[in-house]
Amino acid sequence: MFDTLTGRLDDIFTRLRGRGRLSEKQVDEVLREIRLALLEADVSLKVVKAFVKDVKERAEGAEIHKSLTPAQQVIKLVSAALIDVLGHEAVGLEHSSRLPRVLLIAGLQGSGKTTAAAKLARLIKSDGRRPLLAACDLRRPAAVRQLQLLGEQVEVPVYAEEGAPDPVAVAGNALAHSREEGFSDLIVDTAGRMHVDKELMAELGSVAQRVDPTEILLVCDAMTGQDAVNVAESFVAEVDVTGVILTKLDGDARGGAALSMAYVTGRPIKFAGVGEKLADLEPFHPDRMVSRILGMGDVLTLIEKAESVFDESEAMAMEEKLRKAEFTFDDFLSQLKALRKMGPMSQVLGMMPGMGKLSIGGDEVEAQLPRVEAIIHSMTSQERNDPAIIKGSRRSRIARGSGTSVQEVNKLVKQFDEVKKLMKMMSGGKGGPRLPKGFKLPPGVGI
Repeated sequence: MFDTLTGRLDDIFTRLRGRGRLSEKQVDEVLREIRLALLEADVSLKVVKAFVKDVKERAEGAEIHKSLTPAQQVIKLVSAALIDVLGHEAVGLEHSSRLPRVLLIAGLQGSGKTTAAAKLARLIKSDGRRPLLAACDLRRPAAVRQLQLLGEQVEVPVYAEEGAPDPVAVAGNALAHSREEGFSDLIVDTAGRMHVDKELMAELGSVAQRVDPTEILLVCDAMTGQDAVNVAESFVAEVDVTGVILTKLDGDARGGAALSMAYVTGRPIKFAGVGEKLADLEPFHPDRMVSRILGMGDVLTLIEKAESVFDESEAMAMEEKLRKAEFTFDDFLSQLKALRKMGPMSQVLGMMPGMGKLSIGGDEVEAQLPRVEAIIHSMTSQERNDPAIIKGSRRSRIARGSGTSVQEVNKLVKQFDEVKKLMKMMSGGKGGPRLPKGFKLPPGVGI
């Protein structure tokens, strides 16, 4: 979503490299360019003005260090100001001394509200808690059935009353049921509209009064740009919204909504939807998001994703193979499958520092993965374990079996050989550095 803004900022930083001290005139020039970049990214004018003022004040203060280059100085200033705009720190769900903790989900139709409720239930369940979903959207056709199907997919029960006319009564009954059954959390999916109106707010207020929620979470579609911010402002003015779930943050919109939401509404972005899968909901970390925007990656989130898909025992076994340079195509294939579980390659590459500047994009990598898998599957067991035997006739057969070309097979085998050589060097082979004693290779390092 932030590709255009990231590219513009990187251009600004690149032009600053090689210059001497950062003068006041240069600061003004840079700020004008950053202002245009933010406006082009659909960031609210109110936010842009506050942001530029913040950077200007920081630049005039004592925060610039002589040891930093102009590019480093600007990156430091812009990073700090962006973190302030996005909310400064990650804000999780509020704890409640009463059980169940009630989380009320609100938003307009089409914002991904019902799906976000199911994603949140899955995330809460992964923390060892026992959530219950309540189907209180009785206006949209099939909304109740949609939540039931999503509940089955995330293995979270759904409280529903087929044909019930009153969402307030259903919400109250769901609360009583959750208390009786000892659920830790009750996630209430409420009705939306195509626009904000008094009837919508009145119904939402009545449901909130009935269940006394710990949190009212507003779901906004990041793809709608500044309209999402306007909707959020309207809800905040009428209801005690405690946080925002920003959906479709993986889309191709310009990202202005994400950069404006927290500042304009005064409410933190608590979660971000980063894909269509039910596992694609992440806690929102302003500092990590800023790191991505500035093209510096997001190593912490990458590590967390890796830890969630790589089995520890498998990682240790893989580490041993890497040390002995015994990595095979079978190992490569298993690592590749695990890597794909981490999400779209465009996201994974975006979390790696410097990868966003490569000419090859994540979508292009994603498109190549099935062909790589097809090539490996077309190999015999002996060929996968001993790639050195893959010569001319074998390569032709593998190409025919995988529906690819001999050139593609040659390229994959060559790249694999290069990786093996690197591993031999890193394991202390001839001419190469030895890995430090006790050094632990991160999961998936051989990919």
